[in-house]
Order: sequence, then structure tokens, then C-alpha cells
Amino acid sequence: MGEGWLRFPSRAGVCDAAVVLLALLLAASPAQWLGPKPPATVTRVITIAPSLTETVLALGAQDVLVGVSRFDEAPEVKALPRVGGFVDPSIETVLTLKPQLVVVQKSPGNQKPIEKLASLGVTVLALPLTTLADASEAMRILGAVLKKDARAAELIGELEAARAKERALTPKGAAPSVLFIYGFSPLVVAGPGSFADELLRDCGVQNVATRAATAYPVWSREQLVASPPQVVVDASDTGDGRESVKALTPKSRWVALANKDLLHPGPALARALGPLCASLRAAP
Repeated sequence: MGEGWLRFPSRAGVCDAAVVLLALLLAASPAQWLGPKPPATVTRVITIAPSLTETVLALGAQDVLVGVSRFDEAPEVKALPRVGGFVDPSIETVLTLKPQLVVVQKSPGNQKPIEKLASLGVTVLALPLTTLADASEAMRILGAVLKKDARAAELIGELEAARAKERALTPKGAAPSVLFIYGFSPLVVAGPGSFADELLRDCGVQNVATRAATAYPVWSREQLVASPPQVVVDASDTGDGRESVKALTPKSRWVALANKDLLHPGPALARALGPLCASLRAAP
């Protein structure tokens, strides 16, 4: 998903040990910088994705946040300024807040405004968040940037432990087929290479869309009828189109998400995985 649109800044002459360590970490990572080099100690951060905000909060670095996206709902950031959305951040608002670092989810959808921010002298860290490995890497890198390495390691360990626990609980026998739906019009589902697909496999179920061409494919009504899932996970923010999909899956059991934890690739997944697996393993 547009992994190559950012470039590392020059780090010639940098001698701060923490910055050098961070540079080495990023050199082996798909995460990338745009704009000027950040200061050795970062104290003013804007996050433009709820999962990134939640990562900063889980690291214990709430005090560095000076702005978040309009989609952030964590009570800890209720009073913070909103800087727009994932693909349409307000450049003027960001500049007004004078951040030392803006952290974004890397995607072609926000390339132009992020490049504009960088051209105006704003330091940007772009982190891919497609897979569970991406989520863990984002925790590791933000831990390094904010000097919370030990806490980052704990968060990564919690996610790995949650996954291992659910894999150990996978019952023997035929696995139910599941379709994880993000939206109904169009019908967008979790495909191979997405963190939701990995979580489904941790639960020991079969993703109906496992052979799709992309991580977030648009599923046709014909495909839905041809391969009806035993369980549908409804992760949509809106009900538009839900009833028409239900009409095509009369024998499917539907599971609704209790909250948005499974939509945010970050620390929240560690606590969300168990309830997801339990609901998928439940008897019809």
C-alpha cells in the first residue's frame, strides 16, 4: 500500500546515541521519515490515527500529545485539538500546534497532505499498519522515539502472549468459515495480509476471503452467495447496506463488535483478541 513514498532524512553528523539507535531501527523497517530530523527529545506530538494515539497512551507518554485526529475517542485526549482525518489533515491546524513530530499511518491516501506538511518544515513519521508485525513495529519505534523502550517491549509481549494463548485454545476438528466485514456499500472485507486475517487464524477459523487479491478486497454479492460464511463479523461503522447482506446470508451467525478495539492495530488488539475468538467459537 504505497510503501515507497517517503524518504529518510540525512543523519550525517548525528552523534546522539538514542538518535543513532533509532536510525538503525528504522533502517531495517518499512517505517519512514519525511521532513527535518526530529530533536533528540520529542515533547510535542500529533497523531493522525486512533491506533497511533492509543499506542502513545499505552506507552505512558500522554503528556507529549498536542493534537489528534477527529476520529479519536479515547477519554485521555478528549480535550485535545482535532487536526482532521486520516486522508484530510488540516495543514493549518497542524502548523498552529507547532509539533516536533507528526505520526501518521502510511498510505497513498494521505501522501499529498503529508508531503506538504514536510515541505513546510514539519517532521513526519509514517508507519504502515496493515499487519500485526506492522503494529508491533509501530509500538517498538514509537517506544524508541519517545524513550519508552521498556514499555514498548511489554506491549509487544502482551500481544504475542494473547496470540499464543488463543492458538493453544484452538479446538480440533473442522474450523468454522468467517467473513470479517468493514463496510457494506461497497462490501469491504478482511483479506490475506491484513491484521484481521491474522487474528482470525489465531482463533482457528477459516477466512472466507483468504484467497482474495488484496488485504482489503471489495467482495461481490456473487462471491458472498457462492461462499456463504458460517459466521459474519460486523465491523462496520454504519448500517447502510447491512440488511441486504443479511438477506444473502440467511444461515450465517452474526457477531457484532463490542467496541472499536479490533479496528485499531495497536495495543488494543491484545485485549480484543480473546473476546473475538470466544465469540467465533461459540455454538450456533
